[in-house]
Formats: sequence, C-alpha cells, structure tokens
Amino acid sequence: MRKISFLSIVLFFSFTIAAQPPTDPRLKGLDTLVAKVLKDWHAAGVTIAVVEKGKVIYTGGFGYRDIDKKLPVTENTEFAIGSCTKAFTASIIGMLVKEGKLDLDKPVRTYLPELKFQNEYTNDHVTLRDMMCHRTGLPRHDLSWYASWATRNELLERIQYMEPTAELREKWQYNNFMFMACGVVIEKITGKSWEENMKERILKPLGMNNTNLSTTDMEKIADHSLAFVTKDSSIKAIPYRNIDAMGPAGSVNSTAKDMANWLITWINNGKFNDKEIFPSAFRNEAITIQMATGGGLPAAENPDLHISGYGLAWGISSYRGHYRVEHGGGIDGFITTTGFFPSDSIGIFVSSNQGNVDASIRNFIADRLLKLPYRNWNKLLLDAVNKSKETAAPVQKNDSLGHRFNTHPSHDLKDYTGKYMNPGYGSIEIWLKDSGLVSKFNQIDIRLDHFHYDQFNAVLLDPSLEGSDPIRFSFQVDDRGDIGKLTVPFEDGVKDIEFIKQTNLMEIRKADLEKYVGEYELKPGAMAKFYIKGEKTLFAFIEGQPEYELVPTDKNKFDLKMLKGYSVQFDANEKGDILSVSFIQPNGTFKASKKK
Repeated sequence: MRKISFLSIVLFFSFTIAAQPPTDPRLKGLDTLVAKVLKDWHAAGVTIAVVEKGKVIYTGGFGYRDIDKKLPVTENTEFAIGSCTKAFTASIIGMLVKEGKLDLDKPVRTYLPELKFQNEYTNDHVTLRDMMCHRTGLPRHDLSWYASWATRNELLERIQYMEPTAELREKWQYNNFMFMACGVVIEKITGKSWEENMKERILKPLGMNNTNLSTTDMEKIADHSLAFVTKDSSIKAIPYRNIDAMGPAGSVNSTAKDMANWLITWINNGKFNDKEIFPSAFRNEAITIQMATGGGLPAAENPDLHISGYGLAWGISSYRGHYRVEHGGGIDGFITTTGFFPSDSIGIFVSSNQGNVDASIRNFIADRLLKLPYRNWNKLLLDAVNKSKETAAPVQKNDSLGHRFNTHPSHDLKDYTGKYMNPGYGSIEIWLKDSGLVSKFNQIDIRLDHFHYDQFNAVLLDPSLEGSDPIRFSFQVDDRGDIGKLTVPFEDGVKDIEFIKQTNLMEIRKADLEKYVGEYELKPGAMAKFYIKGEKTLFAFIEGQPEYELVPTDKNKFDLKMLKGYSVQFDANEKGDILSVSFIQPNGTFKASKKK
C-alpha cells in the first residue's frame, strides 16, 4: 500500500506454534520450513492457503496472532491483506463492463466528472484501464492519504493538486488513489457504496463469511491477528491503521480459508461452484500485461524470474518458466502475497503479521507443486537482504552532510507555530511543547529537531513509523518577514510539497471594534475610513480603491481578507485609545494618524 520505511525485527522467537501439517505429500515439510522461516525472519505468525483447480489443498496457520496471550494463528484468523484488495475492486469494474454500464477505454470522466488532474490532456483522455494498470503519470503521493482523517470524496478532490512525474501512459507508477477513485466510480454507477457492492457481488457469493472491509469490523472478530512492530529488541502490538477512505485500494481483511475461494475463482475463469462471479473475458484481460513495469531481467535473488508487467490489479511475471499472476499487500503490521499460476491451475495465499516471510514460503510451495528443482529461497532472500545492508551507503552521523553547525532559527520558536495547509495534502499543525516544536500531520505525531537556520528534522513518533528516517521541514519567510510557508519532500520526483501558513483568526466583539472606527489621514487630503458592517465585521475604504474586509489576527492587528500579504496594525496609547494605523504592504509600511 505504501512506501514508508519500517524497523527491522530483531527479537528471536524460540517458540513457534505449528498448524496441522499438510496431508498432500507434495507439501511435506512445509511445517518445518515455515518454523525456520519464522525464526530466521523473527516473525510472529503467518497464515497460508494453497489451492489447485477447484480443490483446497491446504489452509492453516503458524505462530501467534497474539503473542502475549499465546493465541495461535488458524485458517480462520483474519489478517489485513492491503493492496491485494485491488483485484476485488477491479473485478467489480469487470462486472459492470459486462452489464454495459462501463467501458474500460472511455474517458473516466464520462462516469466521474469530479475526478481532475493537473494535466488537461490527462483529464480528457485517462481511462479506467489506465487507472487500473497504474499509467496515469501520477506517482504514489501516499502521504496525502496515509493516516489522514479525509473522507473518500475529500481524497478524490485532492488528486487535482498532485504533481505528476510522467505523461499519461508514459510509464508505470503505482498509485493507490486511482483504485480509490475506481471505487467511487463503482458507487456512482450502482448507487451503492463500494462496501455494499463488495458484500453483495463477491463476499456473499463466494462464502467469504469471515472477510470484512474495515479494521473497525476486524477488531470485533474473535479470531483476528494483531499487528506488530519491534522496538528496542522487543516486539509489541500496535494499533490498526484504519484506511476506510482508501478502502477500494486496500482495506480488505480476510482469512486463509476465505482467500482459498477467491483464488479458486480466478483459476476457474471467474466461476465459483460453476456460477459466474465475474466475466471470464475480464479475467483474461486482468491477467494479461497492460503495462510494462520494468526491464524484466532476472535478479540475483530470483534468477529464474523473468518478465515484469502489470495487468488490471495484478502483477505478471514468468516464475521459473511458469506464468505467474501475483499481487502483494502491505499495511501497518501486515505483509501479504496472493497469486496463482493460470496455466497450472495453482493458487497460493500467504499473509504474515510481521516480517517479510511471505516470499520464501510462497516460493517453497510453488516449487513443490510445479515439480521444480529445490532452491533454498529462505537463504537466498536473507542473503540478499544482508547484502543490501552491507552495500548500503553509510548514514551520515547526526545528519552532518550539508549541515551548518552553530546556526539558529531566524525567528522565535513561537513564530513557527500554527496551521499550514496544502490542498493536496491537508494540514500540518505545529505548536510549542517543553520549549521545543512538535507537530501533527494527519494522525502522525512528530517532534521537530532544529537542523540549521529555518530547517528542522521531523522525527515521526507514530508506533508504525518509529525508526523511519527524519523528514526535512523547511520554513520560509513572506514579504513581511513573517514565517509564511513550509515545504516538505513528501514525494520523490516532484517539487517539495508547499504548505501555506494560515492566519490565526481571533474572535472579537462588536463593542471592541468601535474603537477602530473613524477617519485616518494618510497624507494631506488622503483619508482612510474604517467602519463596521453587519454584526462584527470591520471594513476599510480609501478613495479610489475597493472596500476591504478586515479579519482580526492579533491584538489591534487585522489582515485584508482579499489581499494576501497586506495587513493593518492599529497603535494605541496606555489607555487603549487608538492613535494611528499602519498599512503593512509588500512595498512598505504607510502610517496614518486618526482624526480627532
């Protein structure tokens, strides 16, 4: 689902709860292999489903869904499957295509005019096919939705403010927003929510009775797995990340037993128990490469993995000479792989509640069922991870690269406090705490450590993100010398995201406004008039200029509502009587005395 770095797990588990060993002789030793993988990767638990044609070969779990209570993972334990959700959303699109309600290759704004991009060509030409194979030109922009309070419609509104990094259909770039938008298309066409469509069109017909679409519902189920992270050599449970607004891109929670039915349906051309769930024509398009995702050359850890493409909500490759359709999923504390081999009628689902154990287990199962020569995938993948750590560029101690030491912020810390807004990313709030700056972006708590000048390192304090590299917050002054905006590198390949500081509006009584009313002489013969209109709104008028509405921002200070960077500051004596007013503008400050 996202591109955010997490802590590596370092705690060793000397205990592993094993499920019933598989009865199919081809999977002999799976329990031993999984126990070793969980140990080597320091993982808590995993659930597995294996199907062949219309038959379930194995469903079961290993390890723990709750470590403290020593509760084991079972075939009915719910795990969050993240982006494996996308194939469900795509399937409903396929159903609506067959019903004649949608066309994959018509401009999507035919169905969803609210969807807007920065690029007008994209606005006029982007299709559902483009969206479902990630070729719209938009990069991820995940920190716009991750941990956000925004609704689905609010997230849809944000897309128009996001900078693209490619032209339409130029290259493959994964983007969760596009599948969220597909969910909104489904809602517009059917008149029912994406959740209702999921339940009626897929979950109920497939008998996926232990699958739900929100962590709120997941917590109500007795047999559900906790999400885990590790900190300071100890593993701990973390809160679920609710992503209901982004639901069509990644909010499904399911079990090995239920996912077995889902895989059987894809293997059997969209049918389950001889009943069509989604059309076979769409199924075949979905598992055919629509967009190349890379060169397709084999990697050292996957020497026989060729081709690299993306269909409609599925990744496509050649695995040791066999056509493989697969998708991964990751959301706080959970990693999942769901995939199948169409020509071999084999499907595999593996989901863990911590640790990257899925690929080793999946490949072991695939090799056994496809009768391929043994390969120690667990060692290969571990060695690849360790090698990448060894060859990684050393981290500069104290972030010293480019660091100007012994510098200070240009303003008092209180001047950096307030709310900063970006229409594509929402708000960042900053305030003082214990003589330092702290912040909140969406639901993520942040500590701001001074780096140099007006730059601060944002240390993420969220349990799921602790240990991630700091993000550089850069503050900038406006024409008046005040802190006016904040820029943050939230997305690679685009300009830093710009957040504009919002004016702190003050409540003020009509009686308190009366002292500002009157005429002020700018120069002989040039007067500025201040007066009240309505209940409690102060206005200013200078001959030859329009009327300006004023909004209170501080003691005796007002901003001109329609002119950014313009304000007035009233000067008072010790008794509080107003003596003069200063017009503060980008081109200077102009003072006017109040006429008696």
